[in-house]
Amino acid sequence: MTARTEESQAPDLLYSEAEDDLRAAVRSLLDARCDAPAVIARTESGTPQDPQLWKALATGIGAAGLLVPEKLGGQGAGHREAAVVMEELGRRVAPTPYLTSSVVATETLLALGAQDGPEAGLLADLALGRKVAVLALPFSAAAPDPATVTAGLDGTIGPVADAAAADVLLVPAADGLYAVAADAEGVVVEPLVALDLTRPLAAVTLTGATATRLADAPAGREAVRAGLLAGAGLLASEQLGLAEWCLTETVRYTRERHQFNRPVGSFQSLKHRMAQLWLQVASARAAARNAADALATGSPDAPLAVAVAQAYCSEVAVHAAEECVQLHGGIGMTWEHPAHLYLKRAKADSIAYGTAGRHRGTVAELMELPAP
Repeated sequence: MTARTEESQAPDLLYSEAEDDLRAAVRSLLDARCDAPAVIARTESGTPQDPQLWKALATGIGAAGLLVPEKLGGQGAGHREAAVVMEELGRRVAPTPYLTSSVVATETLLALGAQDGPEAGLLADLALGRKVAVLALPFSAAAPDPATVTAGLDGTIGPVADAAAADVLLVPAADGLYAVAADAEGVVVEPLVALDLTRPLAAVTLTGATATRLADAPAGREAVRAGLLAGAGLLASEQLGLAEWCLTETVRYTRERHQFNRPVGSFQSLKHRMAQLWLQVASARAAARNAADALATGSPDAPLAVAVAQAYCSEVAVHAAEECVQLHGGIGMTWEHPAHLYLKRAKADSIAYGTAGRHRGTVAELMELPAP
């Protein structure tokens, strides 16, 4: 985690040498194991997530434990480093449960504050890649909502992202926060048809499931709120990586594609579109890095930084993906080209942990701006 003096409150938007090294390691792994043909093939197989890729990322590189303190078995890094991983995963639309498990579930458990007990043991398992945990809330949830699950752990929740890959479900219920084994009696995880095939969704039905109570209702709500805040903040980095890939690939293609004996990228109208997109991606990078830095330093402005990042980055990612499809022409519409994966991920991400409109409302509320 980057050190910061009390006098210096300006966010650090630059990447450190350690972060650049981490990026190189993650990118090398994804180049070897998560190229576009492999991702497309896995989405067609019905089992998009690659256990070997997750094992290499979680344990080989140690990315799963970046947010977990060393005394609990993690790397003791922080949100800036996790944001770098999210950028690279977004650049590859990698089908892994990193966001849901290593960020949201992990941050939820850390927010409980206990150094021993069941949550500490679960954190160690998550940090070492031995288990995957998922917060059992709809992927679009921007705030805790235990109303769908009763105190007896009865109810249906969905759509929950990566629930089918989870070993443990963190369930916010009316009387507290519970850890439920995904294969426990009374738990049914039913896959749903998702727009984004690289991040599968499922409905989770609980019928008096056996569970371990982690916190009472007030503490559970605060922990879930912290997990969702971190998830929204680092999702902006995934959206940044996605948008960067779309821009880079589009520029490359328009340089190679010729019409009238000229590269199509030399046409003025296309130059203007790509220049405008470059400016938007650069601004998205600043917003995403600001959110990651605010989370890493525990800034009181973290909710505002996250809301700004999500309000901006989600729309930039969708726009970049749309431009990627359109400027690739006919090939961009084919199933064989990966552009559709990026558009689907961008659209799905645009409602994850709150829509851009909801986050703009949060900005207005935090800044005490009057409603129109």
